[in-house]
Amino acid sequence: MGANPRGPLRACSLAVRSSLTSFIDEAGAPPALVVGLSGGADSLALTLTTIDVAARVGIPVITVTVDHGLREGSDEEARRVADLAASLGARAVVETVTVDGPGGPEGAARDARRAALRAVGVREGAPILLGHTMDDQAETVLLRLARGSGPSSLRAIAPLSREADGVTWLRPLLTLRRSDTEGACAQAGLAPVHDPTNDVDGPWRAADGSPLRRSALRHEAIPALASALGVDPVPALARTAALCAEDDDALSDRARELTAAARVAAARVAAARVADDTDPGDGGGPVALAVASLCGAPRAVRTRALREGAQAAGIRALSSTHVDAIDDLVVAWRGQGPIHLPGGLAFRVGRGAHARIAFVARGRGDPTGRDCP
Repeated sequence: MGANPRGPLRACSLAVRSSLTSFIDEAGAPPALVVGLSGGADSLALTLTTIDVAARVGIPVITVTVDHGLREGSDEEARRVADLAASLGARAVVETVTVDGPGGPEGAARDARRAALRAVGVREGAPILLGHTMDDQAETVLLRLARGSGPSSLRAIAPLSREADGVTWLRPLLTLRRSDTEGACAQAGLAPVHDPTNDVDGPWRAADGSPLRRSALRHEAIPALASALGVDPVPALARTAALCAEDDDALSDRARELTAAARVAAARVAAARVADDTDPGDGGGPVALAVASLCGAPRAVRTRALREGAQAAGIRALSSTHVDAIDDLVVAWRGQGPIHLPGGLAFRVGRGAHARIAFVARGRGDPTGRDCP
């Protein structure tokens, strides 16, 4: 790339350098960097600039090209992409996956690809870099708006996300456009791979025979919005994601405080029950939240606290319908029975000042009430 690249190459290089500097300042220099490389313009520009930036600080780069096996010749294409990465200075790996699971071919391929990248990241003890751009962010916001999502979902793609076991995902190019990565590749003389599955008339279709949703947004909906509004909607949609992330962080902080206070209050109630035995025969589980602590909180905070309580009990993947039903146990109690959740139950325990919302994961606890906290 040279000591002082210009134009799109400079923009990509500065974005990668900023992302890696922030990561290293916080976590220290990793033993390697793993880059997801499909061969498209976004991942190719990311790979080139990551190798360049990492070489200056002595960090090796490992590229992972995933062969989904869904197109004839995909194995040869993956090998060519890996060979290109090796010629640029990376240790290039090709991972072959089986695409089979929920969410249609697009969702199943994404899950398989993510699992393959994650496995390499865990093995190498390295963060994983992905080439998502501002355009991907805008598409994700629109997809989630169409599902009626709130701030937690509309924050969309995070520049850094860290899983519970420490696996870290970095997306350095989120402030750049797809045109920047395409320009960087052209500037460097690199020819990106064209994946026909990304085309609006590509070989994969939605269940109703229409184009895949993201492809339709990319090629039809966003251009139509630009035409109707007279302005490029992508920066505004990305700004929406950033604002929602700030709001969601603030609400989540309040919810964690509320959850902690409600668990403490529930434990005190349980101790009082043992002392005076005024609450016999009620149900319970390994996590309980005091209704008195919850009911005065704003709904946006309360429902987050209920989600957190369920997660603490080992119950995840709650839909908005599940959360609404649990919230009714707090603010619209009419004697309704347990709420069946993916992996467990939620139900109201006790009466008056002793009322709690209990969460019991499947196989843990007794929903008849003999072991309520």
